[in-house]
Amino acid sequence: MCGRPSFDGKTHPGCKTRYAIDGVFSALKYKGIVKKLVYQFKYKPFLSDLKSVLSDFLYESLIQNENFMTTMQQFNNVTIFFVPIPLHSSRFKQRGYNHAEILAEELGKKFDIPVANLLERTKQTRSQFGLKRDERKENLKNAFSYSSLHTLSSRAKRGNLLPQEITSSGSTSLTIPRNDSTTVFLIDDILTTGSTLLEAANILKRHGTKHVWGITLARD
Repeated sequence: MCGRPSFDGKTHPGCKTRYAIDGVFSALKYKGIVKKLVYQFKYKPFLSDLKSVLSDFLYESLIQNENFMTTMQQFNNVTIFFVPIPLHSSRFKQRGYNHAEILAEELGKKFDIPVANLLERTKQTRSQFGLKRDERKENLKNAFSYSSLHTLSSRAKRGNLLPQEITSSGSTSLTIPRNDSTTVFLIDDILTTGSTLLEAANILKRHGTKHVWGITLARD
């Protein structure tokens, strides 16, 4: 989160606070062709098989990352969710999709981990592009809230760990276990200063999530 390299993906002890994110794993450097592909995925994810290509690459990068696999093994017998960084409702209406949710769904299928929308974007923030670190942090302050209704993806069951019910509309809602083992991996496209992931992790940890990690396609 400070911008310095971390050998095992973990947040440096000197940067760690009570509600800070535990660490972040990123697959690519945000430059050149990667920058173009991520842009296309963010704004035109329906083009060709881009979501499959990028999610495949991210998956392969993660399973070949010894530190990531060691981290996953630590949470082998606990409740794990992939949680996409949400869009504000107005931006979602404009686009018709959330690229982070698309990525989370693709990754969830590969890891057999449920995707849960545990966060809402309650503040319509301006674009982070071109903002300095402090400006990014201020822009995202109070941008998220803990969702009152957690919606679950269709492939949401991982063993028998998820207390859930199917609503009359066919969607799935769930109750999050309030214990010391719930683990969330936040999913987003780009890591720049980490302001988005930090703010999201802060909300989740304040509402009882024990461990919060981040996964991004690229790091700027």
